[in-house]
Amino acid sequence: MTGGSVDGFRANRNLAIAAESMGIAVGMGSIRVLFENEELFEHFHLKRFAPSVPVLANIGGAQMRDIPGDVLFEIVRRLEADALVIHLNPGQELFQPDGDRNFRGIRDAIGRAVDLSPVPIIIKETGFGISPRLIAELASIGVAHVDVSGAGGTNWISVESYRGDEAHFQAAGEFDHWGLPTAFILSAVRRLHGIRYDRFLLASGGLRSGQDVAKSIALGAEMAGAALPFIRAESTDGVEGVVSVAEQMVATLRRVMVLTACGSIAELRSAPTWSNASFASEVASLCEASNE
Repeated sequence: MTGGSVDGFRANRNLAIAAESMGIAVGMGSIRVLFENEELFEHFHLKRFAPSVPVLANIGGAQMRDIPGDVLFEIVRRLEADALVIHLNPGQELFQPDGDRNFRGIRDAIGRAVDLSPVPIIIKETGFGISPRLIAELASIGVAHVDVSGAGGTNWISVESYRGDEAHFQAAGEFDHWGLPTAFILSAVRRLHGIRYDRFLLASGGLRSGQDVAKSIALGAEMAGAALPFIRAESTDGVEGVVSVAEQMVATLRRVMVLTACGSIAELRSAPTWSNASFASEVASLCEASNE
């Protein structure tokens, strides 16, 4: 969620309180607005509501490139964030009427951030996925985690299409099925050789249930995250609704572990998996493309 509004602050606060109650991490929306309106700082200072769990700050790749490092990391320090997520959203930016369309220098800026940041750097997409080849490059420059954020959930090109005219809306419609699905990415990365991804990959993008969390972990993710189920629950039932959804996910995950004879998350991550022929073929093609 982005801060700067009464409803946005309420949602962020309730998500943070629920995360503290459940002992799970919570991420905030882009802190870009803080560099223009610092009076909104309290909208993003979630650590006071979630003091014992990881709180993740968030900034766009283009903004991270353009904001001086000392200024950026001072805000991160004041927010008491445990990690900085740098999100990559070129698809969304291309369809925003006022989007950032200069993507030059972002990779180099990520490398500088890794060297300068006092907290771990996490790279994530915003619902269209990160290719296995790029994941390998990010691992080589020392980022702490990559959140694959694959296709299958909220399509931000579609969201942005409602802000323009009819031609803009029709153009965006061509990208209704754009991106690499989360399961494809995790499966493809698992097949690559030469780089170990233990405790490196995070999964999001279309995850809606405890079964989705379990499958993501079985495919190699260290952790899994979701947004839509929680914000829907918050909008109708506040903190209690968010906690209820989280409890159901955890209960389902535990049942899957029992049914697959996995006594720990580590065992689930290394458990054998099966897929149908069409899925396996798609994954093989993705691996070949990443190695070209």
